[in-house]
Amino acid sequence: MNPDLLLPEAAKTLENNVQWHVSDGLVPYEAAVTTMEKRVARIAAGQAPETIWLLEHPPLYTAGTSAKPQDLTDPDRFPVHVSQRGGQYTYHGPGQRVVYVMLDVSKRGRDVRRFVQQLEEWVIATLDQFNVKGEIRAGRVGVWVSRDDKPLSATGQQPEDKIAAIGIRLRKWISFHGISINVEPELDHFSGIIPCGITEHGVTSLVDLGLQVTMGDVDVALRRVFTTAFSEKGQ
Repeated sequence: MNPDLLLPEAAKTLENNVQWHVSDGLVPYEAAVTTMEKRVARIAAGQAPETIWLLEHPPLYTAGTSAKPQDLTDPDRFPVHVSQRGGQYTYHGPGQRVVYVMLDVSKRGRDVRRFVQQLEEWVIATLDQFNVKGEIRAGRVGVWVSRDDKPLSATGQQPEDKIAAIGIRLRKWISFHGISINVEPELDHFSGIIPCGITEHGVTSLVDLGLQVTMGDVDVALRRVFTTAFSEKGQ
């Protein structure tokens, strides 16, 4: 049996010692997790290169290690999967680019906090390719955009929406799970959860912001800025 299971066989070239895979269609969540775990074990054993896997899932919710039961507001809407990644509840579905990141953090300073910052920087640099200013916020996970096109809140604050989620796990210093960027998902699908436990802000996507961006466009941008966000020394 192919130890990489769902990883597309066509992706054979290495870019900066990292192998990129892009899956067509919708990949079942549990099968994707099994594939990641097998690949991570092979990377840790020196039997496979570091890997970036780009894919989409069918509509589903995942519960990270910090998920609170009360944040699942509509448990019957979509399948709910318990995940080993950090974070709380999140949604995955068509139109969202899921990026599973299987990298050797021991080559990048063994600094988990810095590695998460690099993931954030990667998302922000990717969004910048489309002239979207992504930002991080203290106490909030993920990447956010200010909504200048929306009225101020009742407290006079500029509205902000989440455009990307981040959640990882490490095994033998190899990362897995990763990030998700909202390209053109059905935003109403997020209403069955309180994303990342945050009620006072909304969710957006590149298309919701008025951009005619495809999944392929996002993939090109992710590859283009990868090296600027990551290095083996983690500096």
